[in-house]
Amino acid sequence: MLKGLNHLTLSVSDLSRSVAYYTELLGFSLHVRWNEGAYLTLGDLWLCLCHDTDVRSGPLAEYTHFALSVDRADFDAFLRKVEEGAHPTWKENTSEGESIYLLDPDGHKLEIHAGSLESRLAGLRKEPYDGLIL
Repeated sequence: MLKGLNHLTLSVSDLSRSVAYYTELLGFSLHVRWNEGAYLTLGDLWLCLCHDTDVRSGPLAEYTHFALSVDRADFDAFLRKVEEGAHPTWKENTSEGESIYLLDPDGHKLEIHAGSLESRLAGLRKEPYDGLIL
């Protein structure tokens, strides 16, 4: 009955700062904004930014993150844009495909990945994880 991901909501401490981050650096389109939130899209992804006074003060220790796709042909240009803006990262890439691991202004963990499920599975066939079952 379920069809897929409908939207993702992130709590943010400073709505203006987060809207700027997601639109200017990541290329999201802003559709609507109100005092306590905003709706943005990137391709088919619908993102809600919601002002929250209880938002985290930095990244969580766990690995939980969400990944956004970038074409391999655009990866190097995006990497330069990230480096020029001195945007904080949280991990070095060790898996298949090119990835940049960014922290947004509230410490939400993001990955910008030039790859697909198919390319990841092909990589796992060559170098399987411990206990991998395909």
